[in-house]
Order: sequence, then C-alpha cells, then structure tokens
Amino acid sequence: MKIGLPAPDGTLVPYAMGEPRIHPPPGAPSVSRVAYAAAHVVADPDGDPPGSSLDWDATLAFRRHLWSYGLGVAEAMDTAQRGMGLDWATTRSLIERSGGEARAVGGRIVCGAGTDHLPPGPVSLGAIAAAYEEQLAVVESAGAVPVLMASRHLAAAARGPDDYAAVYGRLLAQVERPVVLHWLGPMFDPALDGYWGSADPGTAAGALLALIEEHAPRIDGVKISLLDAEREIAFRNRLPSGVRLYTGDDFNYPELIRGDADGHSDALLGVFDPIAPAAAAALRALDDGDTASYEEILAPTVPLARHLFEAPTYYYKTGVVFLAWLTGRQRHFRMVGGLENARPVPHMVRLFQLADAAGLFPDPGLAARRMSAWLTVQGAA
Repeated sequence: MKIGLPAPDGTLVPYAMGEPRIHPPPGAPSVSRVAYAAAHVVADPDGDPPGSSLDWDATLAFRRHLWSYGLGVAEAMDTAQRGMGLDWATTRSLIERSGGEARAVGGRIVCGAGTDHLPPGPVSLGAIAAAYEEQLAVVESAGAVPVLMASRHLAAAARGPDDYAAVYGRLLAQVERPVVLHWLGPMFDPALDGYWGSADPGTAAGALLALIEEHAPRIDGVKISLLDAEREIAFRNRLPSGVRLYTGDDFNYPELIRGDADGHSDALLGVFDPIAPAAAAALRALDDGDTASYEEILAPTVPLARHLFEAPTYYYKTGVVFLAWLTGRQRHFRMVGGLENARPVPHMVRLFQLADAAGLFPDPGLAARRMSAWLTVQGAA
C-alpha cells in the first residue's frame, strides 16, 4: 500500500505503508504496574456550533476499548481538553457517564477534579478550595478515584508553598478515599508555571513532598508530568512507603515504568491513549519478567510520542484525536473548540509516518485513505 505524502518543498513523494503490529487484548490488567490511559473525547460534528458538544456513544466506546486492553481510564484530564474547550457542565456529565461505564465493565477509573468552572480572574483561596470540593463531590459520587488536578486559579492566587499546603490540606482532610495529586509542568500548561510555590523545580518538589509526607495515608499517588526522567526518579525515591509515582512523562515512559533497583513508576499517560494495544502487550511482558520483549514493543512508540508531544506540548491532543480517526476508532476528525487545526500539515504528516512505523494502524488501507482525504482538504495532495 502506497500513499503520496507532501515533502517540505510541496511535491508529493510516494510512501510505502508498513505492516501493522497486532496485539490482542491481554484479558486482564497488568499485575506488576498500575497503568491508566488519559483518554480523549470525541466531539459531536453535528453540534451547534460544530465541536461544541460530545458524541457520547463514540466517547464511551473509546473508554471500553481502553478497558478491554486491561488499562485503567484517567477521565476528564488534560487529554480530554480540560481548560482547552471542555466546559464544566460537559465534564461533569463525562465523569458521571464514564463512572457508570466503569462499574458496568469492572474497569478502573480515576477522574480529574479541579477549579475550571470558576470564572477567570482573581479568586480567593477559600473560593478555590470550595471549587475543588464541588468537583470532588462529583468524582466521588461517580465511584472514581479523584485526581486533584493542578489549578490555574491556585497558581495565580498562591503566594508561596503555605498557600498550597492550606488548600490541599483542607481537601485531603475530607476525601473519602486516597487520591492522586497532580504536578503538571508549564510545557503542558504555561499558566501553571511556579506551581507548588516556586519556579525552581527542586524547591517545588520539596514543598510537594512535605505535603505528601504530612497526608500520606490519604494519598494513593502523585502524577508528575515534567518530561524530566532524572527529576522524576529522584522524586520517586523520596516518596513515603505506599505512595505511588504515576509517570506522566510521555518522552521517557519505557525506562520509568521499567524502573531500577530502587523502584519503578506506575503510569498515567496521555500517550497510552493512541498506543493502548502496544502498551498493554508491553506491560504483560513485564509481568512475565520478559524485559527484552517489553523494550522491543515500546521502542518504536517512543519516536512517535516525542513527536506527538513536541512543543507547543499542549497541542498534543490534536495528534491523539487524529490517530484515533486514522485507526478507525472514530468516524471523523473534529475536536471540541476546533482544536483539529492546532498542528500544521508537516507535523501531521510526520505523525502519520511514525505511527505507521510503530505498526499502530490495524487497517493500513483505511489509514491511507483517510490520510489522503485529509491532505486533499488541506490543499496538500
């Protein structure tokens, strides 16, 4: 199967599609690692305006796809366009519906609770804590493990580590079950620069560790998305016993999940959305102690992930949804808020090639036809 792809000079160059790498569902979740895929949402292309609402059937079907591979679902997180088009009313319904689906299939689920329903502008720490509490109640009622998402409002209002400790301490004192904390670096959201009270990552890490040590029994783990493997490992080695490190490092996930003599990271990753079958197969190999197969399965996904999450990193959702369309897991390439236009054509062409090289297209013919149609619409074919 060949397809014409545009070169940098605008000419079309023949590209030969590779063979898919088929990984059947493993039948059960990994036993050696806890792994969540942060799931994207499928926009309703017939909404008014288009992309203003969700296609619920397709959105929930994708979650069932992830559960079928033994992965947990991280719902209503950054990948689902929190703060980039998904409003709170829709988010609330997403959490409630996905919670119901998780109960029906016995799937693991964590859901983001934040403050994004507050209006923009200055907000008091008390109002920020109350906003978190409102969303926490929704997540807990849905039967999901809460993820206390990093808050743009708190980043703007806090004057130092003590303000973070006060807000999070109030929340942790009342949660019904251990929660996941969330450190999202500014490459994912520039408004979160200086989170935990300092622009210096080492100082910020110290403040977060102090919070975790004080409230360890109420914390299941902490998700760190800094794209810095050495910093994550150093942080992981200082965590109290029983508190997990969920890697959010979409550049270095194979080595972090594999771990070393001192421990390993579990996973809560946006990249596990498009590579779910490969991720599940790799984790099963790790369960079996077959690190060679683990590395061999994940190795071709790393160039794809590094391209998918290249700067500006927060536009990675565009590539995630594009790949879901090319693999046939949804019927269109439209996104909430028109985010399908956030990446340029050369980026998407390279994404297509890297996904093909990783064997991620179960039907190469379908992927080629859809890519050709998209290039035609873009005026690049």
